[in-house]
Amino acid sequence: MAESLVEARALTKRFGSFVAVDAIDFAIRPGETFGFLGPNGAGKTSTMRMIACVSPVTGGELRVLDLDPSRDGPQIRARIGVVPQDDTLDTELTVWDNLMVYGRFFDLPRPEIRRRAEELLDFVRLTDRRASKVDPLSGGMKRRLTIARALVNQPELMLLDEPTTGLDPQARHLLWERLYRLKQRGVTLVLTTHYMDEAEQLCDRLVIMDDGRIVAEGSPRALIDAHATREVVEVRFDSADDRAAAEPILRGIVERVEVLAERIILYTDDGDATAAKVGDSGAPQSAVLVRRASLEDVFLILTGRSLED
Repeated sequence: MAESLVEARALTKRFGSFVAVDAIDFAIRPGETFGFLGPNGAGKTSTMRMIACVSPVTGGELRVLDLDPSRDGPQIRARIGVVPQDDTLDTELTVWDNLMVYGRFFDLPRPEIRRRAEELLDFVRLTDRRASKVDPLSGGMKRRLTIARALVNQPELMLLDEPTTGLDPQARHLLWERLYRLKQRGVTLVLTTHYMDEAEQLCDRLVIMDDGRIVAEGSPRALIDAHATREVVEVRFDSADDRAAAEPILRGIVERVEVLAERIILYTDDGDATAAKVGDSGAPQSAVLVRRASLEDVFLILTGRSLED
């Protein structure tokens, strides 16, 4: 296990009779960005909480930084950084004071906390807001401050639970750029996300979870190659009746079809040729789009549900 920063074997988490995490295996290598994807209730957050040593393991084996969370929780927590789903900043304090207070939790000397705080505010682009109270900051600024706070102890491992949920595109892209720079510095990143484009942008490897189990593992590109096709054709409709009428016709064009609420997706290696067949088929349609297959397509194939569910 020493070759991995985090390794799990048959890792299980139960809440009474409910199995949140069902005997999963995974290993996270030093310096990589590793993702947990899945719908709500898939077990992602429960897994992250066990890694963070704030929720006990029910069964199986888990090692974090080559330590046992059940025995070495304080030592592990001192060496990791955690960005929870919801910001837990002290909104009545200033940006600067949030970092200073948090640094004291690690028994760091005040001069060292000040040095790190200056560096971190520059890193997350909040130097000009150091004297601002937290409460009126934008959502993106609060997330950047939460990441800066999680870096005060210079962690070897960062756990980020839905780090960009609710942010606008500009704030998301800025956070992606900051996380990429962290990876360049050698920090190992572990994240959960509902955003497939985020996983494709950030993750070296990932697992897709559903109902507490891992249903696929690999790099984003490898998962797309293994579970989807080179291209997809999306056919949209004006009404559910049109979609229902078109479905049997479109199923005759390609072998793999995904039916969603407002569109039908056709998986193909030649999108233009398939789109031409759709146009000639006489099936009702309002629009046809040809695009490259994505991680979202893999998600839909493996979990059988749309991201909006």
